[in-house]
Amino acid sequence: MVVRSDINMNKLLIVIALMLSLTIYAEETVPAEVSVADTVNVSLQTDSTTNTTIFDVMSNVVVHQDSAIYRLVLDKVLGRETQEVEITGYRVQIYSSNNQQTAKQEAIKLEKDMQNKLDLPLYVSYMPPFWKVRIGDFETYEEAQEFKNSFVQEFPELMGDTYVVRDQVILRR
Repeated sequence: MVVRSDINMNKLLIVIALMLSLTIYAEETVPAEVSVADTVNVSLQTDSTTNTTIFDVMSNVVVHQDSAIYRLVLDKVLGRETQEVEITGYRVQIYSSNNQQTAKQEAIKLEKDMQNKLDLPLYVSYMPPFWKVRIGDFETYEEAQEFKNSFVQEFPELMGDTYVVRDQVILRR
């Protein structure tokens, strides 16, 4: 007797995908966590000519997914998807050091401190022999300079280490 569970697993995955897509249309807001529960009913079948048994099990399927995944699927279904494009642009560098004893720890500490205070992405990198902390993904020098000016007003203690640098940046379009 041959059990054809791979086909049944494909059917189950298709049912789950359909349930998720239907949930997208049914919801008007994006909850913090999406939970979909439904019963899958499929019967037991035996093919006497090939002597194979195809079985599907009645079960409950619960799907928990992060709201970010929900938004991505919703954006794709509604045609609002964004693409990430990497271009040459600008970032604001707020730290650079080649002190082998402390540079890595200071860069990581500064990144953690700034994550709570800024809504822009932070990048810690090691370009031998320097550890660097950079902020943002700016398409133009003017945008980066404007952010730099407001940044040094808010954090004057970092003024001496803060300047605009050319870098590969990630833009969402």
